[in-house]
Order: sequence, then C-alpha cells, then structure tokens
Amino acid sequence: MTRWESSRTTRRSAQARARLPRVATIKIPPVLRGSVGGEKEVQASGGNVGDVLRALASQHPATESQLFSEDGELNRYVNVYLNDEDVRVLEGLDTSVAESDTVVILPAMAGGSR
Repeated sequence: MTRWESSRTTRRSAQARARLPRVATIKIPPVLRGSVGGEKEVQASGGNVGDVLRALASQHPATESQLFSEDGELNRYVNVYLNDEDVRVLEGLDTSVAESDTVVILPAMAGGSR
C-alpha cells in the first residue's frame, strides 16, 4: 500500500465520491429531441440504466410515455445501449452506470414497402 492510499483524507474522499450520484450522458435520437428542447445529448444521474432513464423522464416529462409503458417497464420498441452494448444482453435496466458511460436510446423502426 502506498503512503497516499493509507491517508485518512484520501479514504474519506474516495468514500464521498462513491456516494455521489453518477452522471451519464444520454444520446437522444431525432424522434425524441423535441421532448428535450432539441438537445442531442443530455446528462442524467443514476446508479443503473433504469435510474438514468427515469431521471431523464423526470427532467423531461414528455419523454416518459415514449420510453415507459403504463406499468413502468421500458416500452418494447425502445432499444437502449450502454457504451454500444445492448442492455438486454447485460442486466437490462438494472445494468450499472458509471460517470463516464454513454446511454443511447434507439427507438425500433418499423415499416417498409407495402
């Protein structure tokens, strides 16, 4: 252990940082930008992907019905990625988020020729 690792001040600082809310960047798709004032990216805090998306919905209420169903689950046509990894193959909305993480929301596209 190095001298600075054993410092009481360093330990207290590390503990304080661990209690701070983690702020992630959320990339907003064009279809949702009108709900967030035209922003391409917004910041939201939370310990996991679900918390971050709920913080987004709290900051920008128009996004809530676009992201979540009436029972509070993520709408089935909304795809969410954490650092380019689909959260469905991770831990879903319970996937932990770090301060430097990027959450990408991609609504599923439907349609085609008739």
